[in-house]
Amino acid sequence: MAIKLYKPTSPGRRGASSIPHTSFADKRPERSLVTSLSKSGGRNAQGKITVRHRGGGHKRLYRIIDFRQDRYDVPAKVIAVEYDPNRTSAIALVEYPDKERRYIPAPVDVQKGSTVMSSLHKIDATPGNRMPLFHIPTGLPVYNLELVSGQGGKLVRSAGTNAILMNVEGDFAQVKLPSGEIRLFPKEACASVGQVSNPDKRLVRLGKAGRMRHMGWKPEVRGKAMNPVDHPHGGGEGHNPIGMKFPKTPWGKPAFGIPTRNKRKWTNRFIIKKRS
Repeated sequence: MAIKLYKPTSPGRRGASSIPHTSFADKRPERSLVTSLSKSGGRNAQGKITVRHRGGGHKRLYRIIDFRQDRYDVPAKVIAVEYDPNRTSAIALVEYPDKERRYIPAPVDVQKGSTVMSSLHKIDATPGNRMPLFHIPTGLPVYNLELVSGQGGKLVRSAGTNAILMNVEGDFAQVKLPSGEIRLFPKEACASVGQVSNPDKRLVRLGKAGRMRHMGWKPEVRGKAMNPVDHPHGGGEGHNPIGMKFPKTPWGKPAFGIPTRNKRKWTNRFIIKKRS
């Protein structure tokens, strides 16, 4: 999917880029596979803001994605590769021989007319095919990775990402995640072969604040531009430093360089090499 560059016809267009919609199928989403998506504006049931900087944005329909892909040994034909406003990657509409249709995360190099299949046995390791880790040849890129067998893909679902299957020993497989972390997964956990579609997403430059508002994001304000009652960095006359050794969050906790992962988290034993 190529990047579209714009001529600087206005300040907002200068340096802006996007992924043209000609990269996706020109069709409405499958009616049976969408549901309404309500907005909270970052507020809880009491109306209080619990997530800052959220609100507004274009109205969306939620596409129901089959991250489990549990119709085994049945080939599915790709009907279309569609745009999904709820995620960075594209999604593929697949149809099974009995005319059932599902949405799945689209991999790179899968186009309209391609065939994908999911199996618990060893099948061809072509992009889009899904099988347990111990059936996938080591060294191949994988995505839509399960943490628990049968649970459905939880990791490596963002545009352009892929993990590398490094080794299978005993009951576990070693997988190098996009963050650089090497982690143990049950060898029966399933993953799809290939790389998630839309790798050029990282090259998109919005160009103006309005495009961020269309995505449902409100402006952020620097802490040092606030009053002392609003932020630890606030206050002072004119342009002053924050007045403390380490930056802090609005709630007074260290903002950078402090590990926040729970030290007693039982899943730490599955991490062979930390991402840092």
